[in-house]
Amino acid sequence: MVSLVAILAVAVALLALLVAGLLRSHAEILRALDSLGVRLDPETPSERVPPQRPASPTGLRGAEGAAAAVDVAGTDPSGAAVSLAVTGVGHRTLLAFLSSTCLTCRGFWKAFGDRRLRVPGGARLVIVTKGPEAESPATIRRLAPRGVHTLLSSDAWRDYRIPVAPYFVLVDGATGRIAGEGAAATWEQVCDLMDQAIVDVDDDGRPVYGRPQDRAERVDRELRAARIEPEHPSLYPERDR
Repeated sequence: MVSLVAILAVAVALLALLVAGLLRSHAEILRALDSLGVRLDPETPSERVPPQRPASPTGLRGAEGAAAAVDVAGTDPSGAAVSLAVTGVGHRTLLAFLSSTCLTCRGFWKAFGDRRLRVPGGARLVIVTKGPEAESPATIRRLAPRGVHTLLSSDAWRDYRIPVAPYFVLVDGATGRIAGEGAAATWEQVCDLMDQAIVDVDDDGRPVYGRPQDRAERVDRELRAARIEPEHPSLYPERDR
């Protein structure tokens, strides 16, 4: 009898270890999916998705290290061919890569119908979904807000190497380069990302990534333009105490 009890105790202990290992593995898989924006629980609030800004652009890399943008082409929700220039133009374009089936995207489809919506940098807003082979044009027609260019183009998703939806790419038309990009769950997060990206450009309008010396030089130039020299009192408030 004692031997039987000992065997059962060992079996129970081994079973507990196995279950614990499976639970730990399951949790790690869920965390990995969560970091990619994948939601297995339809009731999970989209606001839990943190804004993501890559350390460097994920688009087509140019000689200077900043990503070069490309014009987008595809079809509109009615099936007509459309080509939109985002490079070689005098304005910025914010490409919003959305999906009709993405839960997090639902808030953006609705928000983009507000004509009072502030777009960072005064950029033109363009919605880009995958092509008709991956999306329902009828559904896109229903979701597409009036007054906002909506394009079905799987080529654009490949050109810009879009990793997940929703994803946003800010293109500076004058330089033809990507000024900022990232994933976000709310429009406020998108604005925060892109407003910061607009700040992080050099005098030629090219994005500055990981070059703090450039930012320091730009700040020095701005201070000099405001006639604030190194010994200016405003730089040393503690001296007035």
